[in-house]
Amino acid sequence: MRTWRPAWPCDVRQVLGPQRRGAGDPTQRVDEVGRVWRAARTPVGPATLRVESRASEGVVLGTAWGAGAEWLLDSMPALLGAHDDPTGFEPLHPQVAEGRRRRPHWRIGRTGLVMESLIPSILEQKVTGKQAFGSFRELVRRHGEPAPGPVTDLRLFVQPSPADVARIPSWEWLRLGVDPARSRTVVTACRSTAALERVVGLDVEEADRRLRSLPGIGVWTSAEVRQRALGDADAVSFGDYHVANQLGWALFGHDISDDEMAEVLEPYRPHRGRAVAMAMTGGQSRPRRGPRMSVPTHLPTR
Repeated sequence: MRTWRPAWPCDVRQVLGPQRRGAGDPTQRVDEVGRVWRAARTPVGPATLRVESRASEGVVLGTAWGAGAEWLLDSMPALLGAHDDPTGFEPLHPQVAEGRRRRPHWRIGRTGLVMESLIPSILEQKVTGKQAFGSFRELVRRHGEPAPGPVTDLRLFVQPSPADVARIPSWEWLRLGVDPARSRTVVTACRSTAALERVVGLDVEEADRRLRSLPGIGVWTSAEVRQRALGDADAVSFGDYHVANQLGWALFGHDISDDEMAEVLEPYRPHRGRAVAMAMTGGQSRPRRGPRMSVPTHLPTR
C-alpha cells in the first residue's frame, strides 16, 4: 500500500478518465464506492492498482497486487499528474478561462507504458468509437489474462503482451472486427516493442518522431499515445473525426478545419492539448446531427 499527498486536490476519477477505452474497458473499472481499479502489464510483470481518494485527509491511497505491484505504486503519482506542470498556461479565450475555472486542479497523468496506449490507439484509427472499443474489449478478453488481486467481481483483465498480440492470426483479427491495415500496424508495432518503450523519458518532439517512424502511425496516433503514456500537455489529435469541430463549437459556435484549429492553438504552445480540454469544458458542445455511423464488419461474406 502507498499513501500519496498531492500538492493540489486530486480528482482521481477525472485524471484517470482518459486512460479508459470506453465504458466496457476490461482493464480499468470503477467500483461501487468510487475507487478506480487499473490492470497493467508493467516492465516487471502484470499487476493491479486500486486508487482511492480521501479528500478530507488530502491523500490518495494506492494498493497493488501482482508481479508489477511495486512498479505501479512507485509510478502512481505520475499516473495522477504529479509531473504535469501548468505553469505558463494562460487562457486566451473566455471559454478556455471558464474551463479552467470549472476544473482549476485538472492534471494530465502519464502511465509510462507506451504499448498499453499504442495498441488501442491503432485500433481506433478511422473507425467509430463503438467499433474500436468493442475490438479492444474482445482483444483483451480473448487474448489477455485475468488481473491479479481481488478482482473477480470486477472482471478486470490485463492486456495481452505485445509478443502474444504479434502471434494473433489474420482470421482472428477479422473476428475482432479489425481490418488488415490496422492489424498489420499493430503487429509491426508489437515487433518493435523494446524500441517504442524507450521513448519514455525522451523529449516529446523526439518521442513523436520515433513513434511516427513506424508504418501506419501518424500524427493522430502519436498524439493519442503521447497524451496518455507521456502526459504531453501539448499533444493535439489532429486528423480526428471530431476534435476540430468540437473545438470550433466550443470557441466559435461552428465547425472549423484542422488547419484552423492549428492556427487557433498555436499561441497556446506548449499547452495546446490543455487548451483543447479546457475549451471543451468551458464552451458549448457541438450539436448532434443525423444518425450515428453504422458499425462495419470486416468478416468475409459466405
